[in-house]
Amino acid sequence: MPKVRNILKEKGNAIYSIAPNQTVYEALEMLVDKNIGALVVLDKDKFVGIFTERDYARKVILKGKASKETLIGEIMNPDPISTNSDEGLEQCMNLMTNKFTRHLPVIDDGKLVGLISIGDLVKYMIDEQKFIIENLEHYIAGQK
Repeated sequence: MPKVRNILKEKGNAIYSIAPNQTVYEALEMLVDKNIGALVVLDKDKFVGIFTERDYARKVILKGKASKETLIGEIMNPDPISTNSDEGLEQCMNLMTNKFTRHLPVIDDGKLVGLISIGDLVKYMIDEQKFIIENLEHYIAGQK
């Protein structure tokens, strides 16, 4: 059964982060620049939360706040649902679906080691299915 560690091995452990005292505008610039939907929030290398596009839409725009004046620490999710690198991908998909979240920080032994998205899970599963189908086709062709 594939695990979170398989995704991190393929995509790498690059973690894009922002500090809680930076502005929402700075976070948005980074999201656009990196073409991502979430940033982990680190305070002096300590994981303290997550900031997502959804946080921006719900906690800044709809509340009439200004992106250049609002700090990440004011609107981030300080207690996001997380997983670990030994968790199965099916369990992660169920967790994300049931909790309506698109991003899971990956924490091993109290240390942030990565971030996976629902897109990462879907891509990994599609690639795995494609690999299985191709191998079955080769096997069947060899049997003829």
